[in-house]
Amino acid sequence: MPVTSPTSARTFFRFGLPPSLGSEVARERAEQLVTFIGQALGGGVEVGVGVASSYEALAKDLLAGRADAVWAPPFVCARVEAMGVRVLARGVRRGRSSYRAALVGRAGEGLTLEGLEGKKVAWVDRDSVGGYLLPVAYLKAQGLEPGRLFSSQQFTGSYRAALEAVREGTADVASVFCAPESTGSTYADGVEVVLEGQGSQFEVVAYSEEAPNDGVPVGMAVAPELVWRLERVLLGLHESEEGQRLLKELFKAERFEPAPRMGYRALYRVALASL
Repeated sequence: MPVTSPTSARTFFRFGLPPSLGSEVARERAEQLVTFIGQALGGGVEVGVGVASSYEALAKDLLAGRADAVWAPPFVCARVEAMGVRVLARGVRRGRSSYRAALVGRAGEGLTLEGLEGKKVAWVDRDSVGGYLLPVAYLKAQGLEPGRLFSSQQFTGSYRAALEAVREGTADVASVFCAPESTGSTYADGVEVVLEGQGSQFEVVAYSEEAPNDGVPVGMAVAPELVWRLERVLLGLHESEEGQRLLKELFKAERFEPAPRMGYRALYRVALASL
């Protein structure tokens, strides 16, 4: 159920969140997000925040007008951008606006690419760049077809659930996002974002190529004045303590930066490689 502001507004603005955040985290931060967006859009706008059932549903909600803006993974940004939707802003993590994926297994098992045959993998979602598309494209580039390589493939819906499947032994390998190599960050930093304090329980199998960070596309029917106000609040979140907390806990980012026009189109080659 969406969380709405208490105002009796004439206009309703709907903001969608991806399922990868987990419904608990989304619910905890929804009220704060409602407050920030509501203040930015003005007193005549009632704000609602909801969590999509899948990445595909997130894209469809935006394109159909059921959501006015969404926090979306890169492939969803690429998909809607190619259809004329503008991506307002993208997240910045560790000073970078791109990231990579890390295939990880349980610590101590010594998994390698050569040893993945017959193993069980837990993916996030078919439209998740870090949790599926990037690692699948990487495996195919190494001559490894996931459908033949793994004995089973499951889609868990979130990074947390995928990593927990590996930790608990119902899967052998999963994929998690992490910062580019140039930052000095490793797979453990990505795990820690999802499962705090548990980076040491996993070890890396391989790293993928890089992709642009998640972004905020806005529906084509949204009034230009509202688009401008939303952009302002996103780009200014890092300027307040409350905004910094929201960035860290909901968006997993340090700040937002303006997204370059058509900056996600290159990801279609990743999508095609994953088919």
